[in-house]
Amino acid sequence: MKIGRWNHKGQNYEGFFVGDDNDFYAVPFENGLTIQSLLELGLPSALKVVAGQNSSEKHGGQDICLLAPLKPGTVRDGVAFEAHVEGVTRSIDGASDVVDEWYDFPTFYFTNPHAIIGTDEVMSPPPSEKLDYELELGIIVGSVDGEPGRNLSPEQAKKAIFGYTVMNDWSARDIQAREMKVRLGPAKGKDFATTIGPWIVTADEFEDRLDSEGFLPLNMKVWVNGELYGEDSLSNIGWPLNELVAYASRNTMVAPGDLIGSGTCGWGGCLAELWGRNGELTPAPLKAGDEVRMTVEGVGTITNIVGEPVVAPAIPRARQKI
Repeated sequence: MKIGRWNHKGQNYEGFFVGDDNDFYAVPFENGLTIQSLLELGLPSALKVVAGQNSSEKHGGQDICLLAPLKPGTVRDGVAFEAHVEGVTRSIDGASDVVDEWYDFPTFYFTNPHAIIGTDEVMSPPPSEKLDYELELGIIVGSVDGEPGRNLSPEQAKKAIFGYTVMNDWSARDIQAREMKVRLGPAKGKDFATTIGPWIVTADEFEDRLDSEGFLPLNMKVWVNGELYGEDSLSNIGWPLNELVAYASRNTMVAPGDLIGSGTCGWGGCLAELWGRNGELTPAPLKAGDEVRMTVEGVGTITNIVGEPVVAPAIPRARQKI
């Protein structure tokens, strides 16, 4: 099942989609049903509820503008691909290294739920000399037996995965590097935009693709201005997706409507990794007018144009007290 949000003739809708990525129509929900209410029901009940919808209203795919399929409550973003860590570390430190602690747990940071944009939107970055894309899979959290998940086991966490979306964690690497010298962050180098879309594909659609260890062998690709820059398999992630969700729930809760990023895939999943492997800023950082297109097999495709940078008001340096 594919669910999402769209605009048709100036009005926003939530509903489900019928057809494939290139030939589909959208069916609005009836009786006040929303994506958030489905997430709160949990996947098994949500599938039954949507199957009972009888709306006769249909909007052709060519007649709608897709919106970000979710307004997430929180956004956690991981760093779960070993090849990504190795390549980016080389770009920062000049040497390939994956610290031992990376293998201990699927770490993440929190980013900005108010900066979510959808496919086909113009992405307006801050001024940056090292603007980057990051290709990820987004995990959409639903309820576990009607409740938020807290201290979930991996088996319980699998039930909390409602579905998936394609995710682009836009990054300003020069701002990020400067901020993280303070031993905190990333912050403004990351929180200006995150693309998700084109819709949410429910987890049941992928049950027959799981391998014996619980990994999903889905192809992931990214193009810049029509040129293929990166390709990887989701199965190269360090942990099955349910283990990312289980870790996120430790000593807290993951709630319906939360978004958890897989972390950037390897082998060109971001420019910073390629800069590390090439020893220079090749390919060039993103600039205004560039088109970035990403696809995850079975989930969908998102495309954005990089807009002109937005200059924010300056803030003075700290007043030294010691």
